[in-house]
Amino acid sequence: MSVVVREVSDPDDPAIAGFGVMQNAAYFAPETLIPAQYIPRLLAGETGPRRNFLVVAELEGRVVGGALFHWLADAGSGFSSFLGVDRALRQQGVARRLHEQRFRILDRAAGGRVPGVFIDVVNPARLSKQDLERERRAGSDPWDRRRAFERLGFKQVDIRYEQPVGGPGGGPVTILDLLYCPHEPASTVATRLVVATMRAYWSPWLGQSAERHARELESRAHGATRLALISPLPPAIDPPY
Repeated sequence: MSVVVREVSDPDDPAIAGFGVMQNAAYFAPETLIPAQYIPRLLAGETGPRRNFLVVAELEGRVVGGALFHWLADAGSGFSSFLGVDRALRQQGVARRLHEQRFRILDRAAGGRVPGVFIDVVNPARLSKQDLERERRAGSDPWDRRRAFERLGFKQVDIRYEQPVGGPGGGPVTILDLLYCPHEPASTVATRLVVATMRAYWSPWLGQSAERHARELESRAHGATRLALISPLPPAIDPPY
């Protein structure tokens, strides 16, 4: 049977629950993901500067992959909250089909050609032994995950990236890197696009403090107007287990 990739726009679509089951099974830390029960409300909010989209891959009616992502009009870019595929169907082109459909939808939302899409991804070199063990128990591999994103065209933005809250003691999350997939091949990305994207992405849940965190991110560029796009693979790419 062939895998069907489609956009989910109806907040009552049963595929939303299936997406939640899939993403929780595919990712080692499901508590860090947007829960499926919030997705209907995200899809219903189709007005304003932020629009939310869900694309799923289905095999005989079962969700085996999906991407949850956002068009950020204030920045003029896209940000992906999650892209994943059932372990049994990986390396069969499903992720690429989801990624290509994501770009088509972002282009539609932009009314033209969106410059690219961002996503943040854990850096295995900064994961604790406990998290590496969680990855192993979940049957996932953080090195393979970044290899997969590289094959899709993602590169790491060469700047120290922190998610402002959610880390130990309520502080920043420091185990993530920011990746970017330009619509057209590129070796750099404009600093202003990076900063504007993260300001727009953080604003709904950080409020006015998003501006401060965006300025902090900009300060780490040390005045550079463009940031290098480098390999998303950490120096040590072989897992320690």
